[in-house]
Amino acid sequence: MSTLQTLALFVYGAFLFGALRHIDVTHFLKNKHQQHLVFGSAASLFVLWLFKVGIFDGLDVHFLGLSVLTLMLGFRLAIVTAFITLIGCAAVGFIAWENIGVDGLLGTVLPIGVTYLFYMLSFHHIPRQLFVYIFLCAFFPAAISIALKTLTLGLFYFVEGTYPWDVIFDNYVLLIPLLVFPEALLNGMAITLLVIYQPTWVYTFHDKFYLNK
Repeated sequence: MSTLQTLALFVYGAFLFGALRHIDVTHFLKNKHQQHLVFGSAASLFVLWLFKVGIFDGLDVHFLGLSVLTLMLGFRLAIVTAFITLIGCAAVGFIAWENIGVDGLLGTVLPIGVTYLFYMLSFHHIPRQLFVYIFLCAFFPAAISIALKTLTLGLFYFVEGTYPWDVIFDNYVLLIPLLVFPEALLNGMAITLLVIYQPTWVYTFHDKFYLNK
């Protein structure tokens, strides 16, 4: 492992430890509903992440689905669920074990953090309405998340010396405009269906705040 990979693994481990530390394990083990959401979401993400395309190793693209995951489970459980998915992907050889820290930090913690930041800012500073929730908490954060993830991961491979910048830009970074709208639409549609048909699955959504005015 390189120095950057080791550093990323350390930072990602700190986030993961912090998330696990503040989860009530006893309550989680007794709450079948929460267990089903966590493991069902991890399985869904695993399938979603398997559909990836790319010419060069590491420079592949796929839907993230992490904005809807964050809104469903909250910040801490979203990090843990994404970690379960990462381990599954590494176990079947879709990502390299030595890159777990980088993929975890840039590919999961960063998008989850962006989404939760948007949610907190909109909840406290913008009038709470259903369309505000859908667009400002799911649609736009998803677009920004995949753009940031692609750009930062491309910068990582450049700093590591894995690929020259022209290869990274032409085969990876240049795809950002093509990725943002589909990712935003996927997360926006998914959270819309959830808050309409299964609002009890969405941890950050409450009728009294967004519907009962």
